[in-house]
Amino acid sequence: MTEHQAHGVVHQQGGPIDSEDRALERFLKFGPPKFYGGPEPEVAEGWWERISDIFAALNYTEERQVTFAAFQFEGVVRSWWNLIRVNWDRNHTPRTWANFTREFNAKFLPPLIQEKREDDFIKCRQGAMSVAEYEVQFTKLSRYAPELVATEQRRVRRFVQGLNVEIQEGLAAVRIDTFADAVEGAQRVEVAKAQVKSFQAKKRFASSSSREPTYGNTPPAKIGRGTSGMNSPGVPRGTLAGGAGARNAGGPNGRGQPRNGSQGSRVITFLGTCGYCKKPGHTEAGCWKKEGKCLKCGSSEHQIAGCPKIQEDDTLNAGPTNSRGNRPKVPARVYAIDDQPVPYSSELVEGTLPISHQLARVLIDPGATHSFVNPTFTSEINVKPVRLPLTLKLKHQWVIRI
Repeated sequence: MTEHQAHGVVHQQGGPIDSEDRALERFLKFGPPKFYGGPEPEVAEGWWERISDIFAALNYTEERQVTFAAFQFEGVVRSWWNLIRVNWDRNHTPRTWANFTREFNAKFLPPLIQEKREDDFIKCRQGAMSVAEYEVQFTKLSRYAPELVATEQRRVRRFVQGLNVEIQEGLAAVRIDTFADAVEGAQRVEVAKAQVKSFQAKKRFASSSSREPTYGNTPPAKIGRGTSGMNSPGVPRGTLAGGAGARNAGGPNGRGQPRNGSQGSRVITFLGTCGYCKKPGHTEAGCWKKEGKCLKCGSSEHQIAGCPKIQEDDTLNAGPTNSRGNRPKVPARVYAIDDQPVPYSSELVEGTLPISHQLARVLIDPGATHSFVNPTFTSEINVKPVRLPLTLKLKHQWVIRI
């Protein structure tokens, strides 16, 4: 017997001898490892994977793959293969790579290892892997469950079922005939999905960059806790402030925030100046004067002259008149501010706000009943003072000289 015959090397039907020899030489140029057997399943798995990679590059027929793979057996493994080859010839078993893999696994991989690898193949899913990485893992584990991928159709179906849902949706309307078509189609869908995500991310970034800046993440400094600083520039609509002291109003009706609202950080957003009335604190799109609404409460059913809010406030603030007809005295709560230290308070906030294009140093007290403005500051913002129909009685909890 020649050396080729001893190793089970056969020639293709009708092909010349030198063609088989050249095919073997090409195979040997890849440096295929010899296999001597042994109890370690990792050695057998490593050898089979290396041989499979070589055949993937050579594109040989399955019969030639089986013949050349067996050519690398040595020692007791060669003796074992000679028995298998004789048995195949007797039973007319086709020399396919699947049959070779089944015989190899049964001999050199313990049943426990085979069962574990088969379970790994059944549970194989793409997950965080790319399509290319998933295809490699799928092909590697498929040899442990050849009956599940016995046909091309079953192999394709098993591969597609393991892909992520969004990629399966992209392949739903695509005709897939071969495993190569399934891999290529999945990779195309993967690239398209990545491009869509990249476009959406750029669109969100461009949209957020075009918005006006806000300063809601920086809480204002609080007086009385040993901190000092400036509030973020800007003031929401409805907030009253002045040069000497101010209160924080919760909205257009001028009513203050509840006391417990001061425990969290206040958010101050810069809205710019209205292009219609030239007043700060709102934009032209929400300008009450442009829309002909009441400048007190924002209602479109009346003007400020007939606003029931003004009448209600006058009734609440007026109180009973005395017998002499003098204006009633109404108690008020007020604080003043200068450069001296301010006593401890958990509700007072000091800062600087733009009022009518002028920076005003303010002291905001959510519990204050009125807003007090320095007369010097009012002259700078061109505001005409109006005499109140009542007299305020100031009850000083503490007053700092100014």
